Amino acid sequence: MAVSLDQIKELREMTGVSMMACKKALEEVDGDLDKAIDSLRKKGEAKAVDRAARETNQGVVSIKKDSGKASMVKLLSETDFVSRGDDFVSLAEALAEKLFNGEMSEDDKDVPEVKDAVLKMGENIKIGDAKLVEGEILGEYVHSNKKIGVVVSLKGGREDLAKDIAMHAAATNPQCLSPDEISDELVEKEKVIWKDQLISEGKPEEIIGKIMMGKEKKFREENALLKQAFVKDPEKTIEGLLSDASAEIESFYRMAI
Repeated sequence: MAVSLDQIKELREMTGVSMMACKKALEEVDGDLDKAIDSLRKKGEAKAVDRAARETNQGVVSIKKDSGKASMVKLLSETDFVSRGDDFVSLAEALAEKLFNGEMSEDDKDVPEVKDAVLKMGENIKIGDAKLVEGEILGEYVHSNKKIGVVVSLKGGREDLAKDIAMHAAATNPQCLSPDEISDELVEKEKVIWKDQLISEGKPEEIIGKIMMGKEKKFREENALLKQAFVKDPEKTIEGLLSDASAEIESFYRMAI
């Protein structure tokens, strides 16, 4: 099947491999982008592919926090030019304020202010996500580019600890709280890739099973917040930090553009 130059360019941007390798991978799977990515990973040409990078929308994340309550809103636009504008950022902040004050719900998408912004700014603008969090100890973090926001709720501990964990989660993008929460479906998909890689490396069949067990354990722990090494002190895990402070995580929410 013939593939287009745009398909090849998109795959190259997502994987970082050569145009020729992207073209070949796409042709082998009749232009299916997901299958082409998996094919490149199995061959070891694409070591890691951030599937979130497929999201082409631009926007910002805004958080409002006070007195045991926090609201977080992800506002999306078509272009980075619009999302960096003061009017757009102010709109995101106003929506977070409305959510915080109970003037809109997490599920509200049809908001008058957003409709007005579409007409004023001349492109499609929409609420991508919204979350209201209440808890004993809350910590929030918004990255300097406003593209990532996190709210962490702790039982026990201190607000500065919650904020540190929020900053950590912004940097590491954990998929869940503990290793056992990683979906079996996701693990099984990774196992197919790991096994193909090990076979291509010439590993003996009798040891592949043990290696796969180790890879699964590592994969689960790397993607679980509690088991991750704390970015500000890699000698400690998030679980260890919490234990030292006699605290536990009740919930965490991360939004990213």
